[in-house]
Amino acid sequence: MRVFRTLPAAASSPVALTIGNFDGVHRGHQAMLARLTESACALGVPPAVMTFEPHPREFFAPDQAPTRLTSLREKLELLERFGVERTYVCRFNFEFAKTAPEDFIERILQRGLAARWVLVGDDFRFGARRGGDLAMLRQSASHYGFEVHAMPSVMVDGIRVSSTAVRDALQAGDMRRAQRLLGRPYSISGRVVRGDQLGRKLGFPTANVLMKHNRPALSGIFAVEVQGLGKEPLRGAASLGVRPTVKTIPQPCLEVHLLDFQSEIYGAHVQVDFLHKLRDEEKYADVETLTRAIAKDVVDTRNYFAAVNSRVQNG
Repeated sequence: MRVFRTLPAAASSPVALTIGNFDGVHRGHQAMLARLTESACALGVPPAVMTFEPHPREFFAPDQAPTRLTSLREKLELLERFGVERTYVCRFNFEFAKTAPEDFIERILQRGLAARWVLVGDDFRFGARRGGDLAMLRQSASHYGFEVHAMPSVMVDGIRVSSTAVRDALQAGDMRRAQRLLGRPYSISGRVVRGDQLGRKLGFPTANVLMKHNRPALSGIFAVEVQGLGKEPLRGAASLGVRPTVKTIPQPCLEVHLLDFQSEIYGAHVQVDFLHKLRDEEKYADVETLTRAIAKDVVDTRNYFAAVNSRVQNG
């Protein structure tokens, strides 16, 4: 997949395009991408996505913006996985925010991208003060020579699939519901870095995963699988939080104790899949109490995976 950090002034070739933030690349997004790639193939043009960095709500009201489900890297990897060939990452700033809806259509969609086919959500808004909508796009389509299509909401278990619905599930610790909405386990990826070695001192060495998420969408203790350290995922117990017993840190950290694993993995880039929440993070009276809690977390993690194995064996 080709990634463009700026929008071209003039397109080199036409594209089929969809537009959005695509945070989490959930099943609603995946339905859009499937329709995009199918139509792009029929037209003989590349399937392309236009997305924004930072999220407009982060730009206008950073303290009130929702937590991100995916970092930019994670989002780009997912878009590529679902067949996108080109992604245009628009730098969202005051200049871009002032773009008139008519200018967005003529300068960006028509001249810059040569969009022949455009897919948006039925509630899509664009341009300065969110002045453009689906009706305006459709009115302009015949003049500029592109098709416009609207994507209806995708429902799962009676719930409208959205990034907000995924965040709500994660905050509630309902990993099964989050997985149903995403079509996969929720994950965080990053590089393994050196920590303060406290886990090793307590008898439970951990891999410290450097996150791009300043405000993760979930916290607590989890049973996880870790991808990127071999052909098969490794199982473990993960802590995502601020470590209140030993010290309160300004930014949450992700630490994973891998079961029955001893190798050094500093520098490896891993993906941590969150499968089941064991409990909330707690502040204990002393390190000894914390150590006993960690030991119980490891036992509970083994029991969780034993139950998973049993269900698989019994069909």
